Amino acid sequence: MSKPILGISMGDPFGNGPEITVKALADKTVYDRCRPLVVGDVSCMEYAAKVAKKVSNIDVKIHPIKSVSEAKFEFGTIDVYDMGLVKPSDIPGDPEHPAPFRLGATKLGGEAAYQYVVKVIHMALNKEIDATITNALSKEAINMAGHHYSGHTEIYADETKTTKYGMMLAHGDLRVVHVSTHVSLREACDRVKKERVLECIRLANDACKALGIREPKVGVAGLNPHCGEDGMFGREDIEEIQPAIDQALSEGINIPEKKPTPPDTVFSKALGGWYDIVVVMYHDQGHIPLKVKGFVYNKAEKRWDAVAGINVTLGLPIIRASVDHGTGFGHAGDGGANALSLLNAMDYGIRLAENRK
Repeated sequence: MSKPILGISMGDPFGNGPEITVKALADKTVYDRCRPLVVGDVSCMEYAAKVAKKVSNIDVKIHPIKSVSEAKFEFGTIDVYDMGLVKPSDIPGDPEHPAPFRLGATKLGGEAAYQYVVKVIHMALNKEIDATITNALSKEAINMAGHHYSGHTEIYADETKTTKYGMMLAHGDLRVVHVSTHVSLREACDRVKKERVLECIRLANDACKALGIREPKVGVAGLNPHCGEDGMFGREDIEEIQPAIDQALSEGINIPEKKPTPPDTVFSKALGGWYDIVVVMYHDQGHIPLKVKGFVYNKAEKRWDAVAGINVTLGLPIIRASVDHGTGFGHAGDGGANALSLLNAMDYGIRLAENRK
């Protein structure tokens, strides 16, 4: 089997994406497993390569391309599909003296990040690449540029004309799928409806199978404390979540407890191997446990030892895995970005592409 081609969108050009990409692709084991190419701007990648060499002694070359056929896929050379959107003069720093840009969200950054994503999506739809991997973009910046989306997921849904989709976060064997994501907590409770919960249970089950798990075990978190305590603290667990579980069970999906699991214990059980994946009811119910596990701050040295975890969009006709962190505007350009989450995302992209083949 030939190694899958991964298309990596560079992320916001004034964020941590370029530097993280350089650091990730300085790992030879990446090239042993896949053929990576970056969709972004050569100007930004060359700047990031200079910073990485200055700060981390990483020595890589940037190879501009205008088609996948021009890519070398050789360790030590990073193939960059050059979109030509950011000029060297747009980058405000000095790679000889690495320091944060502190530009924050900009219209140019938002437009560029959006165009990188759209390009990588269409490369996948056209079968030029086997999977897409996304660095962080700024929701504020893409909206400043006139693209009114709340994140990558909605861009992917629109560009692929997908109506039933969901977000999976993962770190190691801890995986979660969200019923709702970027809405207010008040609205999130209103979105807990039988059909959406059932849809997410199916997506979770299919995601595990796509990763090679033959008989997935799916946990379903309750919405209310103690799953509502028989209706004392809310009736959503009884009237919306349980009927979805019953339907999923009738379809042969394995939900070991056959009912919602209290949200304060479901993740401990997942870490203990009770489930391969957990369906959660809203954004923070899933994000908080994943980031407690994957984000490790070194208090003594005042730096992040790990920023791990990935985001996969489920239900798409193409593969999309992403970093699970933001643009890091406050540190972009200083050489200190951590590439672990991007490496994790690439690992998931490779596994999904290989299982799909």
